[in-house]
Amino acid sequence: MCGRFTSASQLSLLAERFRADPADAEGHRPSWNVNPASDILVVVAGSDGARQLRELRWGLVPRWAKDTKGRPLINMRAETVREKPTWQRTLAGKRCIIPIDGFYEWQDQGKGQRKQPFYVTSRDGEPLALAGLWATWRDPEGDGEELWTCTILTTTANKLMGSVHHRMPVILLPEAWDAWLDPDNKDVEQLTALLKPAPEELLALWPVDQAVSNPRNNRPELLEPLEGHQPVTA
Repeated sequence: MCGRFTSASQLSLLAERFRADPADAEGHRPSWNVNPASDILVVVAGSDGARQLRELRWGLVPRWAKDTKGRPLINMRAETVREKPTWQRTLAGKRCIIPIDGFYEWQDQGKGQRKQPFYVTSRDGEPLALAGLWATWRDPEGDGEELWTCTILTTTANKLMGSVHHRMPVILLPEAWDAWLDPDNKDVEQLTALLKPAPEELLALWPVDQAVSNPRNNRPELLEPLEGHQPVTA
């Protein structure tokens, strides 16, 4: 799964990397401990194919929800998208990329022990492109304003990530970005083929301080390896 991540890259860098207009995200602030229900950066493409960086709330509320009181979907399993027609339709028409610097995952240390947080990022320091879906929801008793939300798709972990957790977010490689963001691409079979574990050589990970487990903590030092530990790669 993916329940926390970091988002501190400059908007100008993300705009260039993803060829997206950043105008709708100018107020975005960096975060080293992004929590569910936060407004996060996403890359979406309009019907004309033009890409935008904008902020959506993390935790998908489907359009058919009666209200927003239920637990929003911060993650969605790729297997669910493949198998359920309702989500296949969302996959066909409402895809986004969620650019992040890295994400946190907690390793089970055994009964009675606190889980150990790890930080996972790219080996080359470039932003990671997570596969996401988005939705709009309108309160039938409200003023008609739309709530824009999104979720991160997850898949089985690769071998490196499997040392920490059995799931990981779907990380799209650059050669998949155009197909994923193409508004004319409705080929569900082709799209679901992209929902696979990232190559092990893409990533590095290391244990970090328990301070990241407190959502109120938000500082660059959260990313530092525990003393005596070095990044682990494939």
